[in-house]
Amino acid sequence: MSTPIPQPPGVPLLGNLFDVDPNNTWWSLKTLAEKYGEIFQIKVFGHRIVFVASAALAEELCDQKRFRKYVGGPVVEIRYTVHDSLFTAFDHEESWGVAHHIIAPQLTPDAITGHFGEVLQCAEELVAKWQGLDPEKRIRPLDDLNRLNLEATTLTLFGKKLNSINGPEHPMIQAMEDSTSEAIKRPTRPKLLNWLVHGGKLKKATKTMRAFAAELVKDRQEHASDRHDMLWAMMNAKDPETGKALTESQVIDEIVTMPIGSSTAPCAIAAGILFLLQNPDALAKARDEIDAVIGDGPFTSEHVSQLHYVAGLVRETLRLSCAAPGFNIEPIPKPGDESPVLLGGGKYQVAHNQALILVLAGVNRDPAVFDEPLAFRPERMVGEAFEQLPASVKKWFGNGKRECIGKHWAWEFLMVVMTKLIQDVDFEAVDPNYQLKQDGWFNIRPIDFFAKVKPRSR
Repeated sequence: MSTPIPQPPGVPLLGNLFDVDPNNTWWSLKTLAEKYGEIFQIKVFGHRIVFVASAALAEELCDQKRFRKYVGGPVVEIRYTVHDSLFTAFDHEESWGVAHHIIAPQLTPDAITGHFGEVLQCAEELVAKWQGLDPEKRIRPLDDLNRLNLEATTLTLFGKKLNSINGPEHPMIQAMEDSTSEAIKRPTRPKLLNWLVHGGKLKKATKTMRAFAAELVKDRQEHASDRHDMLWAMMNAKDPETGKALTESQVIDEIVTMPIGSSTAPCAIAAGILFLLQNPDALAKARDEIDAVIGDGPFTSEHVSQLHYVAGLVRETLRLSCAAPGFNIEPIPKPGDESPVLLGGGKYQVAHNQALILVLAGVNRDPAVFDEPLAFRPERMVGEAFEQLPASVKKWFGNGKRECIGKHWAWEFLMVVMTKLIQDVDFEAVDPNYQLKQDGWFNIRPIDFFAKVKPRSR
């Protein structure tokens, strides 16, 4: 006999529509996970979704022999902008394999190491900007970190310097915000309302982002370059399995997708700054390691793998910030078999075609795995302690075949930027009593976290 999956009471016809705030979906799911535990469900407009929030059940859902990525809800909505890109392609679409075979070689660890100098250059620009500010000036770190992310993504992958760290905010940043917020909200609204009232926002944002991507393609077409970077591969390489190349529209799809995907990194770093302010001992340990490994010399790519404590600090930041807040799963169809899918050794059962979502705010804070799960302890993410953790609490970049293709790029960006900020900048919280609260769309970030910055005192 299976155990019923918990569900908030809801209201007639609308179900659990009011249990999830469309302006802060992931915080609502975090709250529900804290109340209902390892698994819960909601029903909205007759559509049922099951959420998993424990490490043990997450481990089960990450079994690629039983489950696969579910492309539905907000992911389907953002197809208006990026069509069948790497992030949004359905399992049956050939386009995913073609794009993956062309793009993946550009994002291996060795390939990413070749862009270390460009990431460092961008990080140093931000450090110089912050060091030059009035020490009493209030800043929201995430604003400049978003600029840094777009700058580094565009330079390393597409060979274009935007000069947006010190200049005006690039319109791509607001367009990413508008498109992803609409994609999250649209499934919770009646279709007629989306069409009559809200359709213009997504269309405008899409036009801005695709124009940005088209301009990068045009610039490369008109100016010969010997860079064999991501943009070169997307414009020139062919899938070795099918012999197919990406169409120009597909190139634009992928160019737009990549800054959206990488936008989780600045959210994590902003949260990391807060965690370090709240945990000065961790900051001191990180600085001691950086000073011992790098010293007074230049920061080089070889140093990254030697910064073990900083790596633990970044992992613990990813665990607690959940900047990429979850991912969607569905059972792999079995032709002719519509029997229920069993979870937890038969404790729970769901329909054969039931969509499930991993809520990492629950999985990553599972007290069955972590002692004092809300505490910021980089030590538990270093060496043997990290190796012994279950794989399900290390899913910051997704899972299996459809995990983030840019995970090595993201890791290097996080390590370089966190190292430079710890090494060269002192932070002060504007509100010493600030407690983390987050919102966001395809990413989540600290709400109203402000700080003061100045050069590090040595």
